Amino acid sequence: MILTLDIGTSSLRAMLFDARARAVAGVKAKINYKMRTTPDGGVQVDADKMFARACRAIDEALEIAGARAEQIAAVASDSMVSNIFGVDAKGRPITPVYTYADTRSAREVDELRARLDEQAVHQRVGTLFHTSYLPARFLWLARADPELLAQVRGWMSLGEYFYLRWLGQRACSYSVASWTGLLNRRELEWDRELIAALPISADQLSPLVDVDTPLRGLQSKYAKRWPALCNAVWFPTVGDGAVANLGSGCVDATRIALTVGTSSAMRLTSLPPPPLPSPDLNFKIRRGERGTEGVRSEVVPPGLWSYRIDRDHELLGGALSEGGNLYDWMKRVLRLGTSAKLESQLAARPPDAHGLTVLPFLAGERAPGWAADARAAILGLSLNTSAGDILRAGMEGVAYRLGLIFELLRTVAPDARQVVASGGALMESPTWVQMIADVLGVPVIASAEPEATSRGVALLALKALGIIGSLSDLPAELGAVYEPDPARHEIYIEAIKRQQKWYNLMVRK
Repeated sequence: MILTLDIGTSSLRAMLFDARARAVAGVKAKINYKMRTTPDGGVQVDADKMFARACRAIDEALEIAGARAEQIAAVASDSMVSNIFGVDAKGRPITPVYTYADTRSAREVDELRARLDEQAVHQRVGTLFHTSYLPARFLWLARADPELLAQVRGWMSLGEYFYLRWLGQRACSYSVASWTGLLNRRELEWDRELIAALPISADQLSPLVDVDTPLRGLQSKYAKRWPALCNAVWFPTVGDGAVANLGSGCVDATRIALTVGTSSAMRLTSLPPPPLPSPDLNFKIRRGERGTEGVRSEVVPPGLWSYRIDRDHELLGGALSEGGNLYDWMKRVLRLGTSAKLESQLAARPPDAHGLTVLPFLAGERAPGWAADARAAILGLSLNTSAGDILRAGMEGVAYRLGLIFELLRTVAPDARQVVASGGALMESPTWVQMIADVLGVPVIASAEPEATSRGVALLALKALGIIGSLSDLPAELGAVYEPDPARHEIYIEAIKRQQKWYNLMVRK
């Protein structure tokens, strides 16, 4: 058995999986919470409260598992990324946990772009300068609270902190590190040149390890609390987006994964770049036989990011700060009815018939334009506009941004003609899935894995234990196929052009 822990944006879940990466029925503990927001753009949470929630989730999962808990061979976890907080010399949190959605470092993004060669940094670390990554956040803290920054002796993410408390060991996986914007994607080391430009030092960051590095030895307090886990192997925390790909069956470049939860993303599993730079600096793709060598991108395409799953797998893609959060915001602010009632109303509306254009940047833009200071807008309102029109336009607006990411991914993997969709916000709305299929112009397959992210964590643990030889050994269950409608696709192509026109006028001024 594998015990998984999923540290999400709005909930923390502990689950049990068997040796075939199947969720054990009924063994699930879920604890909901909300991030604390501030008027100036802060989105944060308390590290110790999150730790208490994680302990409680494990307590509940083990209690539900009963005697089956004795069969747990490993504990593995994933986390929302990036999140970071500072600790003192004893490893105690002294700052809030700053999350990827925190936009207070927008000024520092501009500062980084003025001081450093952003494109060169992009190719080294796989990310552009943005408020969701750590370089701008460290500069912001140096400006906003230099005394607090000076007190920090170490920086870590939630997964690292949990393991430090439980095991007395500090380690950061390549996966989590790659989401910080500070990991050299070729050397798999903290990027020395970038860190030299920041008010931190590399020794304040955790040692780097791969996702299959075994950690053992529960601290006595937790060994007494969880005797069933005393002999289990603990594997380092990985990024939630990485394992969402694996858990939904997108383990190579033949499929592109789409996840729409609180936020949304499209991602492609590929081979990592070689350790030495490419001999030429031009955009270069080397593609091998499908399913064997796979797809390798020497250069990160403009507008996308490159993260790591592990030393053998890279994750190319783009993420939006919007997804289910935009839907929930619109439903609340417009005082709409229940989701079930709205679904039938949304489905009855023709594509783009409202004439509205939504720029869905409630928390700034990430991919593909990376305009951290962008803000949402609804354009084309009239006296005939209804609340339902606005909601549908907002959902279409998110789909258009995903369409732009999809086209960039196709430059790397032109033969990827299937998209596998997962995520609570999307799976609750077949209308939204069909909408996205019509925008992309390719089939979208609904994942039949109800917990794709946690399943991906279990797959990595099973591979690390040698129970499976490859991530493709246990195919994911797939559900309904949503075929694109060619006529709707043509309508949406024009709508995307309209959105881009307004984007260029209002964001790229």
